[in-house]
Amino acid sequence: MATPNPTVPGGAAPSSATNAVLVASEPVPEGTHQVRGVDFDHFQGRDITVAEMVDNMSHMGFQASAVGEATRILNDMRAYRHPETGEKTTIFLGYTSNLISSGLRDTLRYLVKHRHVSAIVTTAGGVEEDLIKCLAPTYMGSFTAPGAGLRAKGLNRIGNLLVPNSNYCSFEDWLVPILDKMLEEQEAAKKKALETGDEEDELHWTPSRITERLGREINNEDSVLYWAARNNIPIFCPALTDGSLGDMLYFHTYRSSPQRLRVDIVDDVRRINTMAVRAARAGMIILGGGIIKHHIANACLMRNGAEHAVYVNTAQEFDGSDAGARPDEAVSWGKIKADANAVKVYAEATVVFPLMVAASFARAESSSSNQATESHN
Repeated sequence: MATPNPTVPGGAAPSSATNAVLVASEPVPEGTHQVRGVDFDHFQGRDITVAEMVDNMSHMGFQASAVGEATRILNDMRAYRHPETGEKTTIFLGYTSNLISSGLRDTLRYLVKHRHVSAIVTTAGGVEEDLIKCLAPTYMGSFTAPGAGLRAKGLNRIGNLLVPNSNYCSFEDWLVPILDKMLEEQEAAKKKALETGDEEDELHWTPSRITERLGREINNEDSVLYWAARNNIPIFCPALTDGSLGDMLYFHTYRSSPQRLRVDIVDDVRRINTMAVRAARAGMIILGGGIIKHHIANACLMRNGAEHAVYVNTAQEFDGSDAGARPDEAVSWGKIKADANAVKVYAEATVVFPLMVAASFARAESSSSNQATESHN
């Protein structure tokens, strides 16, 4: 038989403790979803599709729910049509060079090939690595491979990927004759402008015109640039010289001296900003951070903000960096509308972005294809 607590009548716990631990709950707001994950019992006897997986992740919590929310926003971007004109969302896709170095390049190429995006902003590496992969492969390596040993073997490490120096030699051999031809065209146009007195006859190279030219020259369907050029999707690269392309342009100034290629970045900022201003609706898909993120967001500022935004990166906001900032910070600058559908997914893009594309753009295209087949039959 238990001995009663002499200080508490009937042996009950102190009321101060029970009141602290068992605080009365208010009713949960109507419509609040219960936490649920993927119940694989529902898919016994068949493989679960990626789209079904993402659908079932939406109420899992943590970053799984962010992936589900991002996919919903991508579907909203894709499905929007202006009620009067039928115009679609102008979708700006931004990605950093490491993602083109990785196998995510195939997912990015799919979006461009099937015209799911309107414009791209990337870095110099995002341009050149796409082209280099058409000339020679990138290989799997290890995050722990010692740098000094790789340097001695002429191998460059990107995370756990390896790029031989010979790839860049092949790139130079392919690129330099194109730069020579571009310089000839520039100088011929300059001469014509002097003869006609019309400045419009001059040829002004811009990063987006250069990427279009390179996309037409590569003639390889594995390339993002190839499909962008074919589908008239501009690729903006405000930091075009920050990579191997910059090295080649530097060397070319000596090769072509005293003539020199001239590249106009102002014309490109006018072009991307004008795309944003004229958009019936604007959406941002940002994979990574830095210049690609800011350049797209700043273009959307010109229209008082984008209606949709999906960020995917692993950066945190507490150092004040633009890369780590959440969409709400962009709202304060007028780069995302206050009532926009926006989410940041704190994850590595090669893991989650293929899932999101499979459950949005690819899923819709598959449904359209199936409907067309059924209609034909």
